Amino acid sequence: MSRRRIGFWYRLAAVICKPPLLVLFKRDWQGMEHIPADGGFITAVNHNSYLDPLSYAHYQYNTGRVPRFLAKSGLFKSGFVGLMMRGTGQIPVYRETTDAATAFRAAVAAIDKGECVAFYPEGTLTRDPEMWPMQGKTGAARVALLTKAPVIPVAQWGANAAMPPYAKENKLQLFPRKTLKVKAGPPVDLSAYYGKEPTAEVLRAVTETIMAAITEQLALLRDEPAPAEPYDYRKAIARERRAAREAAKAATDALMEPGSGGAVVSTQRAGSTPQVQEDEGK
Repeated sequence: MSRRRIGFWYRLAAVICKPPLLVLFKRDWQGMEHIPADGGFITAVNHNSYLDPLSYAHYQYNTGRVPRFLAKSGLFKSGFVGLMMRGTGQIPVYRETTDAATAFRAAVAAIDKGECVAFYPEGTLTRDPEMWPMQGKTGAARVALLTKAPVIPVAQWGANAAMPPYAKENKLQLFPRKTLKVKAGPPVDLSAYYGKEPTAEVLRAVTETIMAAITEQLALLRDEPAPAEPYDYRKAIARERRAAREAAKAATDALMEPGSGGAVVSTQRAGSTPQVQEDEGK
């Protein structure tokens, strides 16, 4: 899509959003040469701040190839937000469907028409304590295998300093001015997976390949080594729950030890009345 076909609504969004971004933030943009000049393609982007979409959209808008973000279909239904979402050509995701491939039919159609579709493969803000990308979900992999479109890994850093993820206090920290860093890398080579049945194993392998490419670009952007393995949020939650259960069991065992008063606690839990407890103690 050439710049002249960006359209009225995307230009309106740029008129509204670009001035405050230019005033409030510095920019460090790299790798724009990797954004295809024409044809449909996918960008796969890490996610560490609610400001990420604005930062990344500003970066890619300036390449002349605007991104079409995936968003919940409910956001398109009414009001000014719905009007802007529809007008700028964002991609509705129909999560109510039971067919995962069908859920991304609009993304596939957009790529077939020569659009850029932007994925946040993690599906949410990273939970990694050091802000590295987590394990990804398979949506981008599904669309990549269906379309065989180039997949461009994009790393972002800096928006998280202005708006830290999950912050309970000081949610917006604009001063001193932060630098929004965005870096696109070369297309991810997924040719080894083309023509294969999209089994869970294949989708997972493609997703891991895409996430590794994003992490590699982020390591260059941050100028520090990435962790050997991506953060697995599900395993981390399971460990926390297991630790909580073990702590609760240890506390209960301590109460039940002789001389700890555990016997009285146990009797009270069994439903004995104070009178029965008094009689039993005589």
